[in-house]
Amino acid sequence: MAQIIVLGGGLGGTIMAYELREKLGKEHRIAVVTLGTKYHFVPSNPWVAVGWRDQASVEVDLAPVLARRDIALHPQGARRLHPDQKRIELTDGATLDYDYLVIATGPDLAFDEIEGFGPGAETQSVCQVGHALQAKAAFDKLVANPGPVVIGAVQGASCFGPAYEFAFILDKALRDAKVRDRVPMTFVTSEPYIGHLGLDGVGDTKSLLESELRQHHIKWICNARVDKVEAGKLHVSEIAEDGTVAATHEVPQVYTMMLPAFRGVAAVRDIEGLTNPRGFILVDKHQRNPAFPEIFAVGVCVAIPPVGKTPVPVGVPKTGFMIESMVTATTHNIARLIEGKAPNAQGTWNAVCLADFGDGGVAFVAQPQIPPRNVNWSSSGKWVHAAKIGFEKYFLHKVRSGKSEPFYEKLALHMLGIEKLKEINVSEDGAA
Repeated sequence: MAQIIVLGGGLGGTIMAYELREKLGKEHRIAVVTLGTKYHFVPSNPWVAVGWRDQASVEVDLAPVLARRDIALHPQGARRLHPDQKRIELTDGATLDYDYLVIATGPDLAFDEIEGFGPGAETQSVCQVGHALQAKAAFDKLVANPGPVVIGAVQGASCFGPAYEFAFILDKALRDAKVRDRVPMTFVTSEPYIGHLGLDGVGDTKSLLESELRQHHIKWICNARVDKVEAGKLHVSEIAEDGTVAATHEVPQVYTMMLPAFRGVAAVRDIEGLTNPRGFILVDKHQRNPAFPEIFAVGVCVAIPPVGKTPVPVGVPKTGFMIESMVTATTHNIARLIEGKAPNAQGTWNAVCLADFGDGGVAFVAQPQIPPRNVNWSSSGKWVHAAKIGFEKYFLHKVRSGKSEPFYEKLALHMLGIEKLKEINVSEDGAA
């Protein structure tokens, strides 16, 4: 009997636990270690921040769902991983041993790297539901007393889609409140150009998103390094190709929401052989850590190098379909290890993204996510808004019911040539 622990109860961790239980059956023990019992659907946070959703509508209590699936839940959270001992220390002092560990923690949010930045200081966030609720209170104040708004993503950020989403969702909410004419908006981003998205663009995202910003009367600053945030203003340096400061800006603001850079969580950070300098988990093509072969990782916590050099540091996003691909590959590989065989499954790492704009949106497919690609497609229209609502409802249903079948296959995206796993090539000794 094997003991498998999933560290993290977000999008990747929850589905990871469900898939492991379905693949391995009841003869093996599976446990989830996370902080608290509630799963929150992070893609809905921009809607929460303008009052289009409340907290209860985007959360699931994992305790009864995991209990039905015979998956143990440890809501204390982890204090420290001790990989050399195959042991996790929990925040209450208890410890758990494992045969296999899947790290699916998501990121730590590096607000402290910029003075005055973050929901505890001068800016808002939609990275967590608690942040989104705080942003909603600030939105109400903005409606009552309109003024300049800044939306975007700071240096080192790797998740740009929600920044674009929130800019357009906020625009729609302000129009609905009939105060948009008194709210100048600026999009400030570390991307080298609008629509880069950490992926060097996908299809025509540059033209699509520039056009949307113009149509919504949103100005922008690219290659932006946020130096400091003060009440009433944002200090921004615009960086040239050679790394010098091309221009400086003091952008007025009464409301700012910018996505932070990510880093690995404290429980796994600074473990030699396990993480890179930012604390992200090092994995091979099978999602397996080279130094600790019983450890796998999926989701935002995985280390992926940047697509290319940019004047301001830009990370690579991990989208939902890409994460589900990692989960399926990891489940397959752990099952093979338990059977005494070598891992041989690789996730496709394709990117499929629906960016909602409140009454429209942009969708893109990058196959694979890192260029060069076999599929490089983007499109816009009102259908994206409807698709995003469908995605939210189906995924929350999936989490509540304890099922792991991929939402994207329900949409028949395999007809676009998008599959969850690469073909598995097995050599004579069983290795891929």
